[in-house]
Amino acid sequence: MQKNDLVTVAIEDIGVGGEGIGKVDGYTLFIKDAIIGDVVEAKIVKAKKNYGYARLMNIVTPSENRVEKPACPMARRCGGCQIQEMKYGAQLAFKEGKVRGNLERIGEVPTELLDKVMQPIVGMEEPFHYRNKAQFPIGTDKEGHIITGFYAGRTHSIIPNTDCALGVAVNQKILEIILHFMENNHISAYDEEKHKGLVRHVLIRYGFKTDEIMVCLVINGEKLPHAEKLVDKLCKIPGMTSITISVNKAKTNVIMGNEIKLLWGQTYITDYIGNVKYQISPLSFYQVNPVQTEKLYGLALDYADLNGNETVWDLYCGIGTISLFLAQKAKFVRGVEIVPAAIENAKENAKLNGLENTEFFVGKAEEVLPREYKKNGVYADVIVVDPPRKGCDETLLETMVEMNPDRIVYVSCDSATLARDLKYLCERGYELRKVCPVDQFGMTVHVETVVLLSQQKPDDFLNQL
Repeated sequence: MQKNDLVTVAIEDIGVGGEGIGKVDGYTLFIKDAIIGDVVEAKIVKAKKNYGYARLMNIVTPSENRVEKPACPMARRCGGCQIQEMKYGAQLAFKEGKVRGNLERIGEVPTELLDKVMQPIVGMEEPFHYRNKAQFPIGTDKEGHIITGFYAGRTHSIIPNTDCALGVAVNQKILEIILHFMENNHISAYDEEKHKGLVRHVLIRYGFKTDEIMVCLVINGEKLPHAEKLVDKLCKIPGMTSITISVNKAKTNVIMGNEIKLLWGQTYITDYIGNVKYQISPLSFYQVNPVQTEKLYGLALDYADLNGNETVWDLYCGIGTISLFLAQKAKFVRGVEIVPAAIENAKENAKLNGLENTEFFVGKAEEVLPREYKKNGVYADVIVVDPPRKGCDETLLETMVEMNPDRIVYVSCDSATLARDLKYLCERGYELRKVCPVDQFGMTVHVETVVLLSQQKPDDFLNQL
């Protein structure tokens, strides 16, 4: 295969970036905007020895799972939704298959065991307008007009769009107010290449249970001129609770700065997951899909099987979201998180909910847990881990095995690294009991998974089936 070759390809799978995958005479091609079941005509744009990338030119035969008209007209251009052109039921089947495939191939979990322990994926009732957080870059178009929207895939070119199909409806009104304010008051948009201009991004957060709204403008400076005019407009929106600026003068791709300045209201909003109340600041990590998060954490709590006598460790705890869920039923919960501000949030959230049976540590989980176990003799009946995409450090897994908890609940955002870590744990005395994928991010290729491992003996397990 060579660059500019025109080929006809049947799409059989989807890659990690949402590209359709097909083969021509054994040569693998990755084709953006193609979905499983499509037969497409594509033009090769980059050819490697064993694989290449191609541009979708024409859909010869559409998949039976292809949507006739995507909900968002920007679906192909925008980098946010990779598989919006696939029917939602087919998205769920793909994600469930992705988890199963990684557990079988990487984790070496026997198919017959997966057939027994794997539960159907937990899908969304409403796979659009589910995000409680959105970050919109601000820039200018070729005519010099100020625009906002999302980056086109793998670029920093802004696709103008104030009405994202995944965000909440009020986002559009807020963005239009900000754009008009900037135009009318000659407030400049940030230029990444020149490192000039003022407004870089707009962060909007929304409380699904409380209807509280946060707006934070990220600026390349210390203050926002004529801020009182913007505040006057924004604070009239029902639910507006927090209007701030984030100072970020660094030449960086990192969106938020560390300094938050209050313009109006308070520096946080509140929201609930189940019965637990959380304070959320502009810098807080908080799950972006609260409806599915309640289901995800409900599964984690169910798998932990707490009766009020257990000591639990929650590793990579963030602002204490899972920790506080667990603390409702555990004797004591200890959380670990590397971000100091997140731990402060976790402590505040524990106080907010009157949960005194918690303790939080700042540091790397792979350093804090071995230290507390080996030097201070702490133990765990249950360990819950919710690591980043790279999974758990092997030092941490080693300590978990040494601590020998009755149960390990693993919450994962990447089923490949989950499978790798499960293989390590299952080779050292743990057995897979339950697996359940949860769709947190409809219209994208990402999927969360909750897994239960325990020390129970094989015979005991078989007797329960």
